Amino acid sequence: MKVYLESIGCRLNQSEIDWMGQQFLQAGHTLVSSPDQSDLAIINTCTVTSAAAADSRSSIRRVWRRNPHARIIVTGCWSTLEADKAAAFPGVHLVIPNSDKDSLASLILEQRRNGLRSGTTTWTLLRAHCLHTRAYIKVQDGCYNNCSYCLSTIARGKAQSIPIEFILGQIRAAAAAGAKEAVLTGMQLSAYGRDLEHPKNLKVLVNAILQDTAIPRLRLSSLDPWHLPTDFFDLWHNQRLCRQLHLPLQSGCQETLNRMRRPIQTETYSQIVSIARDAIPGLAVTTDIMVGFPGETEEEFATSLDFIQRMKFANIHVFSYSPRPGTVAAQLPGIVPINIKRRRSQQVRQLAQQSATSFLHSFIGQELIALWERSEKAGAKSWRMSGWSDNYLRIHSYVGKNLWNHLCRVKIKSVDKEHLIGECTEPGIRPDIT
Repeated sequence: MKVYLESIGCRLNQSEIDWMGQQFLQAGHTLVSSPDQSDLAIINTCTVTSAAAADSRSSIRRVWRRNPHARIIVTGCWSTLEADKAAAFPGVHLVIPNSDKDSLASLILEQRRNGLRSGTTTWTLLRAHCLHTRAYIKVQDGCYNNCSYCLSTIARGKAQSIPIEFILGQIRAAAAAGAKEAVLTGMQLSAYGRDLEHPKNLKVLVNAILQDTAIPRLRLSSLDPWHLPTDFFDLWHNQRLCRQLHLPLQSGCQETLNRMRRPIQTETYSQIVSIARDAIPGLAVTTDIMVGFPGETEEEFATSLDFIQRMKFANIHVFSYSPRPGTVAAQLPGIVPINIKRRRSQQVRQLAQQSATSFLHSFIGQELIALWERSEKAGAKSWRMSGWSDNYLRIHSYVGKNLWNHLCRVKIKSVDKEHLIGECTEPGIRPDIT
């Protein structure tokens, strides 16, 4: 059977679709990169914003139009909340809710779930399918928070952690298959282990991975910075842990955060970032900012903008608030007009660009290690490589051979728009560009 996999939204969704791919491969099936070739198409949907929900619906329509003979299986947050609507799309054979998502492949393949979650599956780098050089590892799902705008908590439920031994098995298998980086994903990563029979925390998990696996790089995905152990950032004494923290903020104004029901104070957030930067030289702190939340006045937005500027983020994901039916925020007064949301979004993006550019320039003359994720022939003896540093900066360089999925030391020479230009310092790989 030929299987097409597609994921919309976050890295957690990507980790889930990758895990499904591993199971289909283990069962002897083939993954294909286009729905045109597929017998079965699985779409992992998202509903974090109205745009993500629309993208999910568009994906279902597109797959059906391109291959009306394929069986379409729909799962994920949007289809969990809108199961009847998802099932009504042409070509949809089955809608599987988030609660059964981990068993999706076993339901289709009629395999026992225990066998699939033993942690001993063979891992294959899905380069032909999605050009991965890294393995996305789901370590928990669900969330204890009750942010007033969030549908994902409703769709995924309370936090649930995956046992450490299973996670270690997945990372060992990924490393054995050649993955150079593992990315830990979860809806509320900082809540890891609180629900286990013998409670753990995220620091215990990260320590176990660093001690008991050989993966060259370990990266954390989006991380709420509260409820972390006080000595959490001491982990970065181990250089295999990537120097990037994505710490969602949403607003730099406390009054707005209160209406969002975000369990964080701006002062506390600033202190956490300061502690992290002191402990981790070269750390990239990235964040999410939502503009136009109900009741956000010009004064509140100005306060948020000032806080964002002072934080000097390495990158910011900026998006406008969109009401999600079923959330508390959808009932709040003070709707912000769309033209104002667009203007505020542009202001934050301009500030984000200035901050990101400043961060990039701070690395000129330094040496970083790139994991090459894209390669392009540039001459008879030259390849144009593109990859990421451990602190998640895009690097371009010319080398003398294809180094896809290799780690390479790079001396940074300049900045070109949103990425760094560097020269590989490893022996024997200088290009001939004549």
